[in-house]
Amino acid sequence: MSTVNLQKIEEAVKMILEAVGEDPQREGLIETPKRVAKMYAEMFSGLNEDPKEYFKTVFHEEHEELVLVKDIPFHSMCEHHLVPFYGKAHIAYIPRGGVVTGLSKLARAVETTARRPQLQERITSTIADSIMEMLKPYGVYVVIEAEHMCMTMRGIKKPGAKTVTAVARGIYEQDHVKRSEILSFIQMK
Repeated sequence: MSTVNLQKIEEAVKMILEAVGEDPQREGLIETPKRVAKMYAEMFSGLNEDPKEYFKTVFHEEHEELVLVKDIPFHSMCEHHLVPFYGKAHIAYIPRGGVVTGLSKLARAVETTARRPQLQERITSTIADSIMEMLKPYGVYVVIEAEHMCMTMRGIKKPGAKTVTAVARGIYEQDHVKRSEILSFIQMK
């Protein structure tokens, strides 16, 4: 398991500041490399965690109908530009054999998966696949909507544009009626 090398990040940040023409020794910047290193350690803490771990503890309840946790906020870091993206995740599954997980475990899986240099598409599929592997439900449907700062702050500069990704596993892969049901619940206020 790798750990974050704070000293190496600090050195890299000093080099970036110098490369853009700044003086890393001036008052406002002198602690910046240390702050950035600590921030990256926090923001990338999911690199050393496996979202499947949250689904090792299960409960048994005679419920084989929809479970949906929606509007789970998250922040992540675009692996292409190392700038943030943020949004909401919606996770639905239909338990099989009465095997359910704690609702907070779904939010924890989102948090762990997002705290890495990431792509939104990968967050979506990682969460769905982790639930399928560990809980073995009838199906999983994960929808994520996010705003990417790499499209807002730079490049095309389109603030407010949202990216939506969805992954269907199990019965949701074929059943568009059940997917539509989830989407209607997600849109409910």
